[in-house]
Amino acid sequence: MGVLQVRLLLVPLLPSLLGAAQYLLQDAALMSYMDRRLLSLENRLEKCNHDILDYVEEFRDLSKMVLSRLAGLNSYKAQVKGEVQNLLTRIERAQRDIDYLGTVTDSNACVEVHEDLMKQQLLEEAEEKKKLKLLLNASCDHMLTGIKSLKIVKKTGDKHGSWMKDPGKKHTKIYLLNGSVNNVLWEFANIMIFMENNQTLNARRVTLPFPWEGAGQVIYQGFLFYHRYGSLNEIIKFNIQRRKVADQMLLPGAGRIPAYQLSPQTKIDLAIDEHGLWAIHAEPETGGNIVLTKIKPTTMVVEHSWDTPCSSRDAEAAFMACNTLYVVYNSPSGGTSRIRCVYDILGAVNTYEIPILHFPKRQGSHSSIHYNPKERQLFAWGDGSQIIYKLHTEQKV
Repeated sequence: MGVLQVRLLLVPLLPSLLGAAQYLLQDAALMSYMDRRLLSLENRLEKCNHDILDYVEEFRDLSKMVLSRLAGLNSYKAQVKGEVQNLLTRIERAQRDIDYLGTVTDSNACVEVHEDLMKQQLLEEAEEKKKLKLLLNASCDHMLTGIKSLKIVKKTGDKHGSWMKDPGKKHTKIYLLNGSVNNVLWEFANIMIFMENNQTLNARRVTLPFPWEGAGQVIYQGFLFYHRYGSLNEIIKFNIQRRKVADQMLLPGAGRIPAYQLSPQTKIDLAIDEHGLWAIHAEPETGGNIVLTKIKPTTMVVEHSWDTPCSSRDAEAAFMACNTLYVVYNSPSGGTSRIRCVYDILGAVNTYEIPILHFPKRQGSHSSIHYNPKERQLFAWGDGSQIIYKLHTEQKV
C-alpha cells in the first residue's frame, strides 16, 4: 500500500519535472547559440582590427612616398630653373649669331665681313668691357702685396670648418660653421663672446633645413650661401633671421671635382669681396684649373664666368679681393701656406709678375680662407683654429 501511495504522489509531479528538463535543454541551446554568436563577433572584430592596422601601415607608406616626392620636386624646381637660365643664355648667343650673320655678305664660297661691321664689333667689345668695369666698380684699385701678421683667436671644432663676419651688415656678429658636413650655424653677438671658453652658452643656434658640404660657405647681407650636401652643384640662399630658404640655384659645370686638391671636401667655394658674391670651382674640361663665376646674390643668376690659369693641384684654399682671385698652395703633408697664383679679371694685375706671398709664422694647412672687404682681413680656419690675418695692400699700377 505504501509503494502504491508513493507512485500516486509522483504521477502528478512527472509533467512538471519533464517541463523543467525541457527548459534546461532550451537554456543550454540558447547559451550555446549566444556563445557561438559572441565568438563570431570576436572573430569579426579581430579581423576588423587587423584590417585597420593594415590600412594604417599603407597610409604611412603613402605619406612617406608623398613626402619623398615633395622633396624631389624642390630639387627638380632648382634643376629646371638652372636649365631655363642655360637655355636663355643659349638663345641670347644664338640671337647674336643671327644678328651677325644678317650683316655679312656672301661672296661665292667665302663670307667677307664689311669694314663697318668690324668697326661696330670693336665698338661693341669696348662697350662690353666698359659695362663690365662699371659692373665691378673699377674704383676698387688695391692689390695684396703681403700678409703682415696673424692672430689665433680660438681653437675649437673639427679640422674642417669656416668662421666669418657679415661684411654686408653693420653689426659685429661672428658666425661659426663647424665640420665639412653639418646643418647647425652658431651666431655670436661679438668676438669677445665668441672667445669665451663655453662657446655655445651665449650663442644663438640656427638649424638649417639642408646640411652643407665642404667649407666654402659665406654670409652676406643677412643670408647664408652654401653648397647643399648630397647635390652636385646646388647653392642654397638661406635667410638667417627668418630661418628659411630664400632661393637656390644650380652652378653649371661645378661639383664634379674638388675646387682644391688639398681640400677635397670642398667642391664649391663661395667668396665675398667689394663687389659681392663669387663662386670658385674646378672643372675637368679646364684640366683641373680653377673657374671663377660672378653670381648676382639678389636673383641667384650667373653674371659672368672666367677660366683662370690657376691650377687646383696642391691648392688648399682661395679668396677674392677687389676683382682678383688669390689661390693658396701648400704641400700635401702640410707646411707654409703661400699665394702662388693671382688672377685679376680686369687684367690690371699681371699674374706672372706677382711675387709668391707666404703666410707668416705658422706650419699647417687651411680648410677655408674668407676675405672681409669691410675690414680688409682674412678669416681662416686652420687645423681647428680660428685665425685672423692682417693684409698689406697697395694701389694697382
